[in-house]
Amino acid sequence: MTDHFAGDPRTNHERMLAGDLYIADDPDIVEAQRRAVRLAARYLAAYTEDPDAAQPVVAELLGGVGAGAHIRPPLYVDYGTYLTVGEDTFINYNLTALDVAPITIGRDCQIGPNVQLLTPTHPVEPEPRRDKLEAARPITIGDNVWLGGGAIVLAGVTIGDNSVIGAGAVVTKDVPANVVAVGNPARVIRSI
Repeated sequence: MTDHFAGDPRTNHERMLAGDLYIADDPDIVEAQRRAVRLAARYLAAYTEDPDAAQPVVAELLGGVGAGAHIRPPLYVDYGTYLTVGEDTFINYNLTALDVAPITIGRDCQIGPNVQLLTPTHPVEPEPRRDKLEAARPITIGDNVWLGGGAIVLAGVTIGDNSVIGAGAVVTKDVPANVVAVGNPARVIRSI
């Protein structure tokens, strides 16, 4: 296998945090992923018994949860620590938030069921992809955004305040504030 990091003394975890190419075999990365799986499972179990009593678990899992935010499990994350959710945001069942890079969800958002927020990227070239290289770019969701059920937001995308993304849309590039965008790839169909 090619040494893709010759002359780079950083660990893969350090490369990941810098947004550079890395390989996810670093012990710190593996432990952080296991922590997230444990806490997400604990959150699901606790929420089933008492949603209010489960809130400290999701607060421990995520990088930040604003006052009044509500997240219905199951919730799937890579790390959790790089996902922040703003005040009074509602997230429905089955959010998959692959937070290799930061994911920021603003306040007063509504996130439909089965939404996917995917920050990782992989090389298009076959050899580095076979060598398991990946990188990531942040996702930013503004305030008062509604993501319809099943919407997918890809790496590097910013969605502006008050915008609405239709159910099942695949958002591949930035969406400005105050618009409705639908389709695959998502395109703006009107202003609000």
